[in-house]
Amino acid sequence: MKAFYEKVSHAGGHSFGYSSFSLPRFNAPFHYHPELELTLIEKSQGKRLVGGHVAHYEAGDLVLLGPNIPHCWLNAEVEPPEMDAAQAIVIHFRADFAGETFLTLPELMAIQQLFQKAQAGLLIKGKTRDIAAEKMRSGLHLQGFPRLLLLFDLLHGIALSSETERIDLFFSQQVLSPVETERFQRIYTFLIENFRENISLEQMAQIANLSPTAFCRYFKKITRKTFVDALTEFRIKHACQLLASSEKPVQEICFESGFGNVSYFNKEFKKALGQTPLQYRKYHLSLPLVASKP
Repeated sequence: MKAFYEKVSHAGGHSFGYSSFSLPRFNAPFHYHPELELTLIEKSQGKRLVGGHVAHYEAGDLVLLGPNIPHCWLNAEVEPPEMDAAQAIVIHFRADFAGETFLTLPELMAIQQLFQKAQAGLLIKGKTRDIAAEKMRSGLHLQGFPRLLLLFDLLHGIALSSETERIDLFFSQQVLSPVETERFQRIYTFLIENFRENISLEQMAQIANLSPTAFCRYFKKITRKTFVDALTEFRIKHACQLLASSEKPVQEICFESGFGNVSYFNKEFKKALGQTPLQYRKYHLSLPLVASKP
């Protein structure tokens, strides 16, 4: 997986992209693009990466991303594999897709402010999410002007809601040069691909083209985490997915997630989540089954 600049294209006669996907797994790598992106996960669960933030996602996850935020959705393994294990509706649009001065209209001030908030990535929750999800589904059956109106209605509803949460405000406040942006993507792409392996500080420093000391300072400045903390976070998130979605023994999950021994795994897991891996699994097994759509 290589972080890259993605050129988002639209079908002829359209000013923004509106697509649905049904795949065995999401295949977009850690990437970025100048378009804003509104993504509704219809089916799937796993890890969502936005900027330097890692979080669990599941069906119903709805996120608005501002321009040039590196991101990807990593599926948890599904056993047995399913051809439609990953389903999503995705809308791509430029901030000025309706014209450079359009958002300066007083009636669109809320949407303009929404785009500013989305620079940090925005998680949409509660009733707002449910209403927005239904609108996004209905938009799949529209074309032309009705779909354009629906997009503005969708964005306006999110803009007026208090049921939103910024995902990585700190990352959005970093003013990174193109060189530093590329360096960060290179580092995080390597982490995404290799967190289950034995990664050394020297190895990461070489990838970043920095000395080990300079790399530690750089990583902490961008993410507010030490490299070891970030690596542990990736491993814990992966272990959580396996505990909740498989019957694999804890010892097997420990090593499959990149931890060297079970005692250390149990210690770090409890420090991060306040419960042991077995307690986490027992809790998730007790949850009622829910439909794949919110």
